[in-house]
Amino acid sequence: MKRTTLLLLMPLACASLGLADWALPQTGSPPTWQTQKITDDVSSISFTRFTLAGQFTASPGQAANRPALVVDCIPGDSAGSKGKLLVSSLQVGTKLKVVYVEPEEIHAMSYYPKVAVQLRTDDASQGDENWSPGTDNMSISVGKESLKKILRAHSASITASDEHGSPLAMRFDLSDSKPIENACNLD
Repeated sequence: MKRTTLLLLMPLACASLGLADWALPQTGSPPTWQTQKITDDVSSISFTRFTLAGQFTASPGQAANRPALVVDCIPGDSAGSKGKLLVSSLQVGTKLKVVYVEPEEIHAMSYYPKVAVQLRTDDASQGDENWSPGTDNMSISVGKESLKKILRAHSASITASDEHGSPLAMRFDLSDSKPIENACNLD
């Protein structure tokens, strides 16, 4: 009799301790672009930062971090000036493997640091690309043409390697990107 009572009271005890929420998977809404207005006091430039959080689909030990696409633009004004893309980057949150690529024209002994990435949009392969690493080697600069491909897709998968050569596969589900295309003048 005591065992039956204990089994009947267990769900009530779990709910009161908050364990019921922990046990059930939470379904959230898909990620959306977050917008932030920023003013750089040094250069007195005001710009808009668009940020989209993604997810790692295959990465060793990166469950706590989330990759993010970050796009900074100077929006157009009502006087008719068009917006301008300042910079776009992929914030990975872990050190990336940097390779040195020989330039197309050699004027001296110089090689460019690059991060090898594979870009796939809407499950159609776009191919291998070399993107420039950030100064901390934890981010990658996304070129304008690659950004256009990403923004015009419903989903984008990007694969790079961490500093040990292990693959880092990231996925971004893109919601309506028209405001970013318009603000950055990416037509």
